[in-house]
Amino acid sequence: MSTEVQTKPRFGGGRVLSDGHVIYWWVEVLAILGFYVVYSAIRNIHGGSAPPPHAFEHARQVMSLEHHLGIFHEQTIQHWALHWRPLIISANYYYGSLHFIITIGAGVFLYRKFSDDYPRYRNMLAIATGLALIGFTFYPLAPPRMFPNLGFVDTLLKDPAFWSFDSGGAQKVSNQFAAMPSVHIAWSGWCALVLGPRLKNKTAAVLAWLYPVVTVFVIVITANHYFLDAVGGVLILTIAWFVSGKVTRAGRGQPVIAATPTVGPPPA
Repeated sequence: MSTEVQTKPRFGGGRVLSDGHVIYWWVEVLAILGFYVVYSAIRNIHGGSAPPPHAFEHARQVMSLEHHLGIFHEQTIQHWALHWRPLIISANYYYGSLHFIITIGAGVFLYRKFSDDYPRYRNMLAIATGLALIGFTFYPLAPPRMFPNLGFVDTLLKDPAFWSFDSGGAQKVSNQFAAMPSVHIAWSGWCALVLGPRLKNKTAAVLAWLYPVVTVFVIVITANHYFLDAVGGVLILTIAWFVSGKVTRAGRGQPVIAATPTVGPPPA
């Protein structure tokens, strides 16, 4: 049932949702930047230092479990992909950049075109990323590329992109043991949920749904993650979906109708 209220942003850059809540693009940008600064500081706490305790032991645990489940095929898949150098180079650039570009683009698209949905999905992404930090902190994990003795290849050493784990800046700040769960999978899954149901172009919608699938392939052939890391990414995104539904209020209330000012005296 709709109610009639006066809904008008108090400040510039505001967007009124159907339930009367107001969101501001500049507040969103500041909040996201602040969140990412905190996220990066916690995530990269081991950047440039010795491997955190148990990181390699955890890796052996993951590989052992995958052996038991019959899914430890990362090295076989990477070995096949290494025969296609353009594929590896593309995967290096994909891994290092697309998860930022597409995630930002999906967020802007949702804010502009589907404002009522934006608060829940923003909270969902924040919750999933926060859960990932818990995983990085309590379960540091050495990625496959750190096991050349098992046949894995660090593709960035073989075919460097515009960044590298061994470059000066990245080596100092990047936590190379933040692998479980995979944020790449969580973010790409989030993008698929945002874009897939809302894009009118069928081809674009299909590509959006395929985005997390391609991302799984990329994180494997670049030897940055195990399959179970991807499972972890899906798990935290699923938890974030349910939790965001419980905590989000903006955009989810009863629709309201803005009151129209009355001009002149009332009719007799």
